[in-house]
Amino acid sequence: MKKLILLTIFALTANFTNAQWQQTNGPYGGNLRCLAVSGTNVFAGTWGYGLYLSIDNGSSWTAVNNGLTSTSVGSIAISGTSIFAGNGDGVFLSSNNGSSWTAVNNGLTNTSVWSLAISGTNIFAGTYYGGVFLSSNNGSSWTAINNGLPINTSVFSFAMDGTN
Repeated sequence: MKKLILLTIFALTANFTNAQWQQTNGPYGGNLRCLAVSGTNVFAGTWGYGLYLSIDNGSSWTAVNNGLTSTSVGSIAISGTSIFAGNGDGVFLSSNNGSSWTAVNNGLTNTSVWSLAISGTNIFAGTYYGGVFLSSNNGSSWTAINNGLPINTSVFSFAMDGTN
C-alpha cells in the first residue's frame, strides 16, 4: 500500500504599500522639527512654540518648556532618564521627563544647536556655523571636534552606526 503525503505550504505576505497614516491631535503652533520617544512618552520639538510631551500616543499634548530660553527646538536626544534638547540658545537637559530644563553649555562656543546624537556615553551637538561638539559627561562640558571640517560648518543632522 502506498502512502500519500500531503505537503501544505503557507505563504505569508505583508503589503506595506497600503499602510495608512493617522493624524494625531497636535501639538499646535509652529512647525514640527524633531521627535523622540522614551518608553510611552513622545516628545515633539517645534519651531517657535517649544517642546511638547504626549503620554497617550499623540491623542493629547502638553507644553514642557519650563527653563527653555528659546522655544525654537531643533533636536531632541534621549539617554536613559536624561533628555537633551537643542535650540538657538544651546543644549538643555531635563532629568524629570521634561518638567524643567537646565542649560548645559559649558565649553559650547556656538550655542545654535540644531542636531543632537548619542552614542554610548558620548553626546554630539551639531551647530549652525560652529561645527560639532562632544560631551562625554552628560552635557556638563563640551569640546569642539572639528578637525578636518571646513571652517563655519553647519550640522543639521547626524547618523550613528555603532561607534561611527
